[in-house]
Amino acid sequence: MILGDTILETRGLTKEFKGFTAVNGVNLRVRRGSIHALIGPNGAGKTTCFNLLTKFLRPTAGQIVFNGVDITGERPAQIARRGIIRSFQISAVFPHMTVLQNVRVALQRSLGTAFHFWKSERTLKELDEEALDLLTQVGLADFAETLTVELSYGRKRALEIATTLAMEPELMLLDEPTQGMGHEDVDRVTALIKKVSSGRTILMVEHNMNVIAGISDTITVLQRGEVLAEGTYAEVSKNALVMQAYMGTVDTALTGTHA
Repeated sequence: MILGDTILETRGLTKEFKGFTAVNGVNLRVRRGSIHALIGPNGAGKTTCFNLLTKFLRPTAGQIVFNGVDITGERPAQIARRGIIRSFQISAVFPHMTVLQNVRVALQRSLGTAFHFWKSERTLKELDEEALDLLTQVGLADFAETLTVELSYGRKRALEIATTLAMEPELMLLDEPTQGMGHEDVDRVTALIKKVSSGRTILMVEHNMNVIAGISDTITVLQRGEVLAEGTYAEVSKNALVMQAYMGTVDTALTGTHA
């Protein structure tokens, strides 16, 4: 049986592509309320795992259990309704709408109706207070009336987190949230992830080991589609198998001296 403090578990999760096994028998257990990082060299199977968890891919074998329920056969929309939200892909960010309007679009789900793109803006005013509250949470309240296209890259990512929060996630999947950012934006988004993790569970793929070391409770290392090691950052960074997987680059890959 799944443990009470486990929100997500995979059992023997496997995905094959025409004879190539991208994910091979992965057993993953994500603790409720934690920040759990999935790392590994390029081609390790991290993104494939994410695609399996959100059902953009169907597993060849294995089970996915969320809150004690087997969700292996469910469709992406069903997964999202359960509260598993993959940020930066499902979030709705429109460059020529204001920051506030973007969050309001994401909040329309709470009205229980279809999206109101064609309706008068007055019909959506009831969502403004909630939208502004979300923008305050991610540090964007002062940019509410700014066109999204004018935001810096890091602030666009913060907006994407706000639109994801609008979908009321219980489990947030963040796919390389700091990719392509400068140090200032990395620090801002890392602090934001830590802040919004309160009362939620986060599973993230991230290459920046400074980020991983700073906020992760548990790290799972994948290599060639299989779990190589798991533990805290201190445990994983000293693991001989992990060092070997990074082909001698442990000084830069795991000690955080290289983003």
